[in-house]
Amino acid sequence: MNARTQHELLDAPVHHLSNAHLDALEEETIFILREVAATFERPTLLFSGGKDSLVMLRCAEKAFGSGRLPYPLLMIDTGHNFPEVTAFRDQRAAELGAQLIVRSVEDSMKRGTVRLAHPGESRNVHQSVTLLEAIEEFRFDALIGGARRDEEKARAKERIFSHRDSFGQWQPKAQRPELWTLFNTRLAPGEHFRVFPISNWTELDVWQYIEREAVALPSIYYTHKREVVERRGMLAPVTELTPPRPGEEVVIRDVRFRTVGDITCTCPVASTAANAAEIVIETLAAEVSERGATRMDDQTSDASMEKRKKDGYF
Repeated sequence: MNARTQHELLDAPVHHLSNAHLDALEEETIFILREVAATFERPTLLFSGGKDSLVMLRCAEKAFGSGRLPYPLLMIDTGHNFPEVTAFRDQRAAELGAQLIVRSVEDSMKRGTVRLAHPGESRNVHQSVTLLEAIEEFRFDALIGGARRDEEKARAKERIFSHRDSFGQWQPKAQRPELWTLFNTRLAPGEHFRVFPISNWTELDVWQYIEREAVALPSIYYTHKREVVERRGMLAPVTELTPPRPGEEVVIRDVRFRTVGDITCTCPVASTAANAAEIVIETLAAEVSERGATRMDDQTSDASMEKRKKDGYF
């Protein structure tokens, strides 16, 4: 970069710099989405109805055109998802004219491939089994996911094209180098890739992009009143699946969800942010990652996510 370019950047308005940054991230994501379509025979895009997968969908619309998504959407449903999110998932897939494949942890339980330690156990970790069963059923060779490196330590180790062996397992030390955006996508029989087009995005980038592109989201991402209890330093939602425990006081708070997942392990945060612009301001001041602040299952062990990923998790 020459001196003139440096001065131009320093003198540029903040919104121009922000858009330039988002343009670069969007361009990279579109390139990766097209690379998957061109390289693999049976790819799919993991779609939960959450903000990250919705951002990927917006990039996919730009990559291929509205209603022309070249791969199906896949959702692994725990049966304990927030109804606002699953309803929005179905609505968005219908609007895009996309094929939506839903496979349920409950079906795996009926087959006996998933067994809970007790009825109240979170089903989140067991999604790995159902996902691997779906991969075998449809012979998917690439699964596009919305994970980002800033979310969690184990995710930070991921390549954009993350190789999985014939058992669906992730081996961190066996990952392939990715220099100059050259990707080694060779597969042996039974292997597949998990592809993460928004790896280099941050939570702030995602919300800035949502604001810029006016990406519609499930309502629970924005402030709403909800019954919660304080538990392990978090605000646990009070639902039929997560009733208050003895001694816990139920209060109504203004909250929003930074991330969405299984009801039994996903917590909201106190917030009055009613739109993406206000959430951008909150995110700038956040000191804890979204998973660290809202996911109880990630607090059980520093190595929990890495172990789950080795077992086939997203």
